[in-house]
Amino acid sequence: MGTSDSNHSQLKARLGPDGRIVIPAALRQQLGLEPGVTLFLDVKDDVLEIESLPARIRRIQQEFAPFRKPGVLASDELIADRRAEARREESELLQQGRPEARNDEEKIA
Repeated sequence: MGTSDSNHSQLKARLGPDGRIVIPAALRQQLGLEPGVTLFLDVKDDVLEIESLPARIRRIQQEFAPFRKPGVLASDELIADRRAEARREESELLQQGRPEARNDEEKIA
């Protein structure tokens, strides 16, 4: 049917008349694919790649792992940056004599 090692599998499948591809049961089991799972279909250099949503999430998390700071949440950093930017904008508006900036801090917090 095909070849396989721990990181690579090659199997044949036939495209049905309605455009469906049946993923062999052994491969579905190996990948943890259950009925209804979302699959992404990407074409790169005329090659069709199929990736499940959980696999894509894991891959993206691994790609961004080198940028993580231990003990720091990126969401907390983003919120702090946005609040600092809002304070700078409010300060600029107040310096321009625009009083409508006064209550912005309440909206941000």
